[in-house]
Amino acid sequence: MKPYYEKLRELREGQDLKQSDVALVLGTTQQVYSRYENGINELPLRHLITLCGFYRVSADLILGLLDSDT
Repeated sequence: MKPYYEKLRELREGQDLKQSDVALVLGTTQQVYSRYENGINELPLRHLITLCGFYRVSADLILGLLDSDT
């Protein structure tokens, strides 16, 4: 099971997005978002909800509770 911050990077890179693009969606800075992807800061629940809608995936997928193949 991958940590959620690795899933965040996979989702972003799979859409050919930069960290700054996702940070804009979340209303934060690229530096703060980078800290989420590197596991330095925990992702706030409000951002998890926003990312689920943005990527059209479940929180279970991001949190590593569900394989991306299912």
